[in-house]
Amino acid sequence: MKSLIEKAFFLKKVRLFNELDLELLLAISEKLHEDDYDAEEKIFASGQVANRIYFIETGAVQIVDEKMKVLSELTAGDYFGDESLFNEQPRAYSAVCKTDALLLTLSRSHLLSIISECPSVAVVLLQAYSQQLPCRHKPMLAPL
Repeated sequence: MKSLIEKAFFLKKVRLFNELDLELLLAISEKLHEDDYDAEEKIFASGQVANRIYFIETGAVQIVDEKMKVLSELTAGDYFGDESLFNEQPRAYSAVCKTDALLLTLSRSHLLSIISECPSVAVVLLQAYSQQLPCRHKPMLAPL
């Protein structure tokens, strides 16, 4: 089991949290849960209720569609499962371990508690999402 300080230093390497100070990362680390997964083990399936965000400490995870087509492969320092925590929609994809993996997870209720205690976490999350979304004001291409 990782110590709080080890978890905090790991979070500092995750793009989502790298701007936060160590004191706040320690508070977040207290709410993290460690989960070990074996290679080829399913973490969650498409259609399941979303209640956790996952941070990959070690190993590799594949994000797959309903036909098991690989959409992306994530490794240490990456995170997934975050989008469904806010829109309250079921998972739109499945996550399967490619290798043995250690994941740190944060429940929806803990994340919301962290955001209420420290609104700067919400700002960091919004910044991360705004960088991933295409500009909604770009003109659409005319049909051919």
